[in-house]
Amino acid sequence: MRLIFCGTPEFAVPTLEQLIAQKFAVNVVVTNPDEPSGRGYELKSPPVKEAALRAGLEVYQPAKLKDPATVEFLSSRRPDAIVVVAYGHLLPPWMIDLPRLGCINLHASLLPKYRGAAPIQWALMRGETVTGVTTMRIDAGLDTGDILLEREVEIHDDDTLETLSARLSNIGADLMVKTLRRLEHGDLSSQPQDHTQATFAPILKKEDGRIDWALPALEIWNRIRGLRPWPGAYTRFRGKTLHIWTASRPVTGETIPLEPGTLAATRGRLRVACAQGNLLELTEVQLEGRKRMASRDFLNGTKLASGDRFE
Repeated sequence: MRLIFCGTPEFAVPTLEQLIAQKFAVNVVVTNPDEPSGRGYELKSPPVKEAALRAGLEVYQPAKLKDPATVEFLSSRRPDAIVVVAYGHLLPPWMIDLPRLGCINLHASLLPKYRGAAPIQWALMRGETVTGVTTMRIDAGLDTGDILLEREVEIHDDDTLETLSARLSNIGADLMVKTLRRLEHGDLSSQPQDHTQATFAPILKKEDGRIDWALPALEIWNRIRGLRPWPGAYTRFRGKTLHIWTASRPVTGETIPLEPGTLAATRGRLRVACAQGNLLELTEVQLEGRKRMASRDFLNGTKLASGDRFE
């Protein structure tokens, strides 16, 4: 089976490596162009490019998929299938129609739930206890194509975007191999999605990280998990940005008669009043201009006054 692989971030790397290990003929790897990064704005390669080069594969980095040169280059490869994992671009019609077995996408949710660019983040932020991965045939819509295979994955209380993404990427890699093998043997049929059940997971913006302390404590805790590492949960304290790295799951019924955002510090524990006086304990924070630290260390270096609150 001749493949073109399209992907960009670390999430896509396990699938590419599995395809190589399983002896699929990955003719070319398509990924985003290198981008400036860091203080020196040096060009940095996408993780998929680095993995492809380690494996000795050809890498192609078009700025646009509709350029005639791109159309000619990829069409000449005559792929049986195009595998897409977190590539970051909608495929144009010419590319969808190119392979005989179609363009097969690995999506990090149980479709039709959480269509869009940030399914893992939104599953965590909305307090889901189960998510999963789906392989689907790409059509002209945004994650609207027919479903091929799905696998459920439990979300743990200590999961963040980083841990859940790593687990889903490895499970998804195995699912993609299984999908391609069955397509190759002709024993896999697709199922249309129930579009009435669709929910969306739009890409996150910097301002999505700002915490509204008038929300319930459980909802804020879920947001902290889903927002890490970017854009990160943050608030304002004494005119500076305070990043919130980790928090403890709120205890049901633990309340205090304080306005939302008011701080309560006892025995080295940093707790914040949320909606209806529910308390959320922050366990790891980082004040602007300082290093990341346990909340106990933050309290040791910060003298809280009565009534101190997050803005």
